[in-house]
Parts: sequence; C-alpha cells; structure tokens
Amino acid sequence: MICPQCKAENDKVIETRTSGESVRRRRECLNCSNRFTTYEYVEKASLTVAKRDGRREPFRYEKLVSGIRRACAKRPISSEKIDEIAALVEKNLVQLGQPEVSYATLGDLVMKELFKTDSVAYVRFASVYKEFSEVGEFVKLVMEEKF
Repeated sequence: MICPQCKAENDKVIETRTSGESVRRRRECLNCSNRFTTYEYVEKASLTVAKRDGRREPFRYEKLVSGIRRACAKRPISSEKIDEIAALVEKNLVQLGQPEVSYATLGDLVMKELFKTDSVAYVRFASVYKEFSEVGEFVKLVMEEKF
C-alpha cells in the first residue's frame, strides 16, 4: 500500500477485521509512522447483456428484480422469494463463465425459475419476453411447458 501522507510503499498491518463482505486493515507506514485504514472487497465479475436489438448494456441486478417483480404483481409471492429467484438467476449467469450473455439466456433462466414458482407470473413474464401478439401464443406456451 502507498502511504497517503509520504507516498512510501513500506507499511505493516497492525490490525485486521472482517466486516460483512470486506476486510478492514489498519496499517502503519514504516517510513513516517502514519497510521491509515484500507478496505479490501471481492470484485464482482462484470457481465454484459446482449440485447435483442444488438445493443449491449451492463447487467443490472436491480433491473432483473424489477422485471420479476412486475411479473409477480398481485400474486402470492413474497419479496423474499422474488429476491431468491433473482439471486439464483444471477448465480447461474456467473456460473456460465462468460463475460457476455444474450437476452435469450437471461430470459430463459428467469422463465425457468418462474415456472417452478407461479404459472401466472411465468406467463406474464413470457408474454413480454417472447413479445406475444396473439392469444394463441399464450396457449401454445402453456401447452408446451418446456421447463
């Protein structure tokens, strides 16, 4: 670490504490005896979503939760369950090990989890994701039940 006072690179760690998802370290510069605090965090891998229209945008967990929440509106699904679904989808995306995922992959993962949770939420999400324009498409989706 570089000392914020004298810019020297020699220091020693005096104390280490973990707090949630970070590590707090108190350090002392061996050059000027200045004490300072540093924090270490696990860097999350950045994910990009390739959209239907060809654009690319960073994956946003909040946007995922919002979409799932809309599909589950007025259904007997708790906020905790919605967060659980979103966390599982995000975990599955990260496990793919790819820096970029398609909207189709993301949508299919959400549909798979909603199918297991609530059939109405599943159909609501699918209607937007699959861009249904006719009632027959809804019926076909429900009859297929591929998850």
